[in-house]
Amino acid sequence: MTSLESRLQRLEDLEAIRALDAEYCRVLDDGDWAALVALFTDDGEFTGLSHARGHEQLLTFFSGLADGGLTAFWHYVTNLEIDLDGDTAHVRSFLWQPCVLHGVPHAAAGRYIDTVVRVGGRWRYRSKRVVFHYFAPLADGWDDGRFTLDAARKTHPERTQETTG
Repeated sequence: MTSLESRLQRLEDLEAIRALDAEYCRVLDDGDWAALVALFTDDGEFTGLSHARGHEQLLTFFSGLADGGLTAFWHYVTNLEIDLDGDTAHVRSFLWQPCVLHGVPHAAAGRYIDTVVRVGGRWRYRSKRVVFHYFAPLADGWDDGRFTLDAARKTHPERTQETTG
């Protein structure tokens, strides 16, 4: 049997990691790039639409999303599965993301696969990876493997699958 203190610490850690994901979504959607980058460790990395490592590359990538035509987005993360191991945790979650790409409303969905670590008493992303299941215009509907954004298609587990629709 574990001690009451360790059980309480576990619950606090789980809640702090959930709060980290909520903050990530909020500051990303608000375009608060400095706050977003601060959620990563100094050598933290993001892999998905691009690959960026370290605060400078992360800032360049996230602040440049609009340059690629992605002008609005709303991230919804749910179904967190958190595997705690001391000061490290592995997190899987589901992403649903309505967005606007080149003026066209889109919907995207996928999974985040994260490693978070405790740094100075706070949880931070060491790595955050997104794997998209689809990224398609709302008017065309969606299905697994349907993409209009090549960078999102490259994250799909079946990368050889052709774009449909």
